[in-house]
Amino acid sequence: MTDYKQELGLKESVAIVISRIIGSGIFRTPAPIMALVGCTSLFGLVWVIGGIITIFGAVIYAELTAMMPKSGGPYVFLKEAYGPYIAFIRGWAMFFVSETASIVAVALVFTEYLNAIWEISMGTPFNLPVTFIISLITIWTLTGINLFGVSISGKFQVFFSVIKVGALGAIIGMTLTSFSTGNIQNFVNPLWPETFGWETVLAVGAALRYSFFAFSGWEGATYMAEEVKNPQKTLPLSLFFGIGGVMLLYIGTNLGYLFQLDVQAITENKWVATAAMKVVLGATGGILISVAVAVNAFGNISTQILCKSRTWHAMARDGLFFENFKELHPVFRTPNNALIGQGIWASVLLVFSVISTYSQSGMGGSNAYEIIIDFFSATSTIFNLLTFGAIYVLRKKWPDKERPYKALLYPWSMIVVLILYSAFFIITLITAFIPSLIGLALTASGTFYYLWKVKK
Repeated sequence: MTDYKQELGLKESVAIVISRIIGSGIFRTPAPIMALVGCTSLFGLVWVIGGIITIFGAVIYAELTAMMPKSGGPYVFLKEAYGPYIAFIRGWAMFFVSETASIVAVALVFTEYLNAIWEISMGTPFNLPVTFIISLITIWTLTGINLFGVSISGKFQVFFSVIKVGALGAIIGMTLTSFSTGNIQNFVNPLWPETFGWETVLAVGAALRYSFFAFSGWEGATYMAEEVKNPQKTLPLSLFFGIGGVMLLYIGTNLGYLFQLDVQAITENKWVATAAMKVVLGATGGILISVAVAVNAFGNISTQILCKSRTWHAMARDGLFFENFKELHPVFRTPNNALIGQGIWASVLLVFSVISTYSQSGMGGSNAYEIIIDFFSATSTIFNLLTFGAIYVLRKKWPDKERPYKALLYPWSMIVVLILYSAFFIITLITAFIPSLIGLALTASGTFYYLWKVKK
């Protein structure tokens, strides 16, 4: 019997998947992707590869989640497949490297689009201290909201999911139908890179860091499996409905960007949604869409804070993480210690990203977002590979265990995703070696805690 309240139905679960995916990526990553690949064909290829891997990954997760509907998501899968150490070190890496860093990344995008509104209205951008303060307040405001129960948070996700879909729908509709400002030549100029070679492969691989981040979060509902009604049926459906809808929106949105902005304009505008809508509707359009994007990012941060805290609680409940994280609030039945600890470390990573940005670009620096993604990409990839491989391990370990859903096209779905992720990991190490090394070192440091506090 679970200690959680099972209050999330299909509607809320789909909303969580959508809200987790649509946060910052589609509004922020086109610029660094285009800067790396420099042509429309490879730009499209990066998004297609990201979508394919998302689909195959969801197929695998659906089987694992239906078989083990427990809160904690991938942590649970790894624990059953490989044992407590791998599960622990993955959770340690999630907390200290990847997942709290993702919260920071989206908080930065939220602040960046507030910055876009400010710059359009006042003519001057935020400096780094203002960026830091707004991002920090955002993280702690939403942490506070999530302290008061999953029912409130679930309704919060439905509300923001509606806004997210509406914003993307507005971008798609207005940018693709504004023929007076659009230019079909943008889709083919340039269509191909000047040369094909090893550098091209590295560029595509590096760009995939940002595409993967844009598609990330689809597994969010699996972190809360014990709070979902009829999880064996609801969770697989929420993954497929949520991802399918988001992929259609992403395709349309990128087509809209390209119709209104040429390759150079996309490269130079980190606030790509704002830039595209300014072309269509002027400054007013830029402000309106910036407001919508900021709201989207705000909702995504809330969803991340909600979902990820359940992993730290699940680990602590199993004796594999900080002991006080296992406590649930006596009234709201929420893991409040885990939520607060998550907020503290997210604040530390925010400080790291801002200081790194200042050291590179001074007070006017604006690449904190890229710094954070480069920091956690390699680490995340290692554990994604292990999680996808868990389906093979558990089929061998538990051949007779009931599987309400079986992965489509297995084993080929697993093989494809493992090959693509392995190639991506190698390229990430080559193109972002120092940030990757820092993330991997923090991950390895968990071994000392495991030997000291867990395995004794």
